[in-house]
Amino acid sequence: MLKLYGYYRSSASFRVRIALELKALNWESIPVNLRLGEQKQESFQQNNPQGLVPVLESSGQFLAQSLAIIEYLEELHPDPPLLPSGIEQRAKVRGMAHQIAMEIHPLNNLRVLKYLANELGINDDQKNNWYQHWIAEGFSALERSLKNSACEGHFCFGDSPSMADVCLIPQVYNGLRFKCDLSAYPLIQSIWNHCMKLDTFKRAAPESQPDAQTV
Repeated sequence: MLKLYGYYRSSASFRVRIALELKALNWESIPVNLRLGEQKQESFQQNNPQGLVPVLESSGQFLAQSLAIIEYLEELHPDPPLLPSGIEQRAKVRGMAHQIAMEIHPLNNLRVLKYLANELGINDDQKNNWYQHWIAEGFSALERSLKNSACEGHFCFGDSPSMADVCLIPQVYNGLRFKCDLSAYPLIQSIWNHCMKLDTFKRAAPESQPDAQTV
């Protein structure tokens, strides 16, 4: 069975959980409490020297980086697909996923926010302003990308979930946690509302995880 080492509110862990659920794979959750520093323990860093989640254990191998894990799952279990069949379409979906995972998320993940607070001394209001600023920058561009791709508001691309949705939903979840105003992004809101009605996304959600009540 696949084992996923992750933290319930980690956007990157959430992405992989969605992919696992969409592909209907059997997997076990192994909680790693980021706030207690469990990712810094030697036993964990032996499997991922970066000390980051998620990590997927598969066939005795430990795989890191959420998008690399999702691509691995896509190659190993191609049905249902998270990427469309056409080369150009696949590039477009990957581009949307990368907009989120490589442009928005790295500026707002937990270790960045902790550095801002602990090392640079910013207060909670300043931290929230930082988070909201980069969400607005990223979502404004993504909303335009969705419009350009003729998105109808169910999924980012086409009529089924893709890698782009796998990345978008966790980012919206955490944006809402930080009280980001999403009213300027009707397509993003529509995709969020549609996806979070689906059982696969509900099972992957942070509140459905075994470590959801941890610090």
